Amino acid sequence: MSFFTKLGIDPTQASIDWDLQPADTFGMFESWGGKERVKSKNERFYYFYIDNWQPPARLLLMERGIKYARILARIEAPQELIDKCIAGQGKSTTLDTSYAIDDAIILWLQEHVVDSDDDSRIIPIKAEEEEDISVTGLPGPSDPVPELHLRTLRSTPLAFKEEEIEGLVRKAGLFERRYNLEGSADGYLVDNGDGLTVTDLTTKLMWQRGGSEINSIRTIQNWTGELNRTDFGGHADWRLPTFEEALSLAVKVKNSKELYLHPCFSAGQPFVFTSDKRDPGGHWFVDYAQARVFWASGFNPGGFGRVCRKI
Repeated sequence: MSFFTKLGIDPTQASIDWDLQPADTFGMFESWGGKERVKSKNERFYYFYIDNWQPPARLLLMERGIKYARILARIEAPQELIDKCIAGQGKSTTLDTSYAIDDAIILWLQEHVVDSDDDSRIIPIKAEEEEDISVTGLPGPSDPVPELHLRTLRSTPLAFKEEEIEGLVRKAGLFERRYNLEGSADGYLVDNGDGLTVTDLTTKLMWQRGGSEINSIRTIQNWTGELNRTDFGGHADWRLPTFEEALSLAVKVKNSKELYLHPCFSAGQPFVFTSDKRDPGGHWFVDYAQARVFWASGFNPGGFGRVCRKI
């Protein structure tokens, strides 16, 4: 079976760009700085890179285009090759989480993956993250509700300096594994019965259970607008959460998908954009793989979206 065929891609229309690195992608795909290489909005580029959001680092295949990004597969490569690349020849982005592959990994990929008939080392991300979230196990909207400790969280987007975040997390009393291990993670989720949303009665926030694919902040903002234009879940006032709102979903025990998140939510959005910006630059995210707040560029590698609304 062809390498691309296993991923559902026409092998006559795709090829690996061995020279493309994570550090190149902002100039090529977001600012149009590499437009001499990109012929149209529909053109797709494929490249391997190392993702080091959390250990162990993973070798991934990315599909990219103008304002478009999708992780296609994880490659089961020898961990020592990946770790050696990061420690030595790997070239990190400014985020220190995405690394270019080195010559040793290129040779291994060409021999064992791209030019091999054995496709067992290719793990499609969709298959890996496929899940059934149709049954939440949560109470319904008509079920009796116990006495709850209500929480009022900031909903207006703001800009914060990095040194301000710890104090804000502690002030909100929320669980965060770097700044507030003793914080609260006591939401009370109710299944709204539409297959799309749940409501946390402690914060009075309705949440999307799924979310977007990885993309730039501009694309995520456009995606949010489209949800509102189409009355997603019967409502037209969806928005990105503030970092406190997004952090309020973090729980203290990992689910089966290795996320600090209730399993009623899709695992396809391990870290999400918030509506808050970083001062002097960047955006604040919440990472459910680590139950932490962090900042990064809104463009490279971008992030995932999950929207909320006040009830």
